Amino acid sequence: MQLNKIMKGVFIALPVVTLMACSSSPSSSDAEKARNESAASSQTSGSENTGVEIGTVVQEKSPEEIRQEQKEALMRNQIVYFDFDRSSVSSEFYSLLNEHAEFLRNNPSQRVTIEGHCDKRGTPEYNIALGERRAKSIETFMQNAGVSASQISVVSYGEEKPVAMGDTERAFKQNRRAVLVYN
Repeated sequence: MQLNKIMKGVFIALPVVTLMACSSSPSSSDAEKARNESAASSQTSGSENTGVEIGTVVQEKSPEEIRQEQKEALMRNQIVYFDFDRSSVSSEFYSLLNEHAEFLRNNPSQRVTIEGHCDKRGTPEYNIALGERRAKSIETFMQNAGVSASQISVVSYGEEKPVAMGDTERAFKQNRRAVLVYN
């Protein structure tokens, strides 16, 4: 049985060796290719003999890498939208805010700033106050979910930083928001 396997290996390696010997000036890529084929055939015949499986090693991620990936995923989904002249959090954003709260609970060294924004309707003073109420409502939600108050800061930009320009309802809706920004 062993002799049969050795003969198979020889029959596979012989043509490769012959091709290498016949080539008058092999390019480095041809020589590399032949060595890889020879190595692959010897690994195959070796794995048949020993029953060892050859594969790749998957490197485990460090806790810092895992935390960074979680943070990046949260940063792709960090905006909470509000109805006109409202500061209460809609139930459709509860799961999003719970994900952020869980991350902050599990990573007490992380800090988040909640930015409150408004559309341009209303006076600047009113919009600053409304933006702060929006940010504070999210802060309250996060604290109720177990996030430490020391991890959260609140700022209101009112109507000063719109993401959409124009006087359409679509633009207004995009500007009525709160954004969670990790520091």
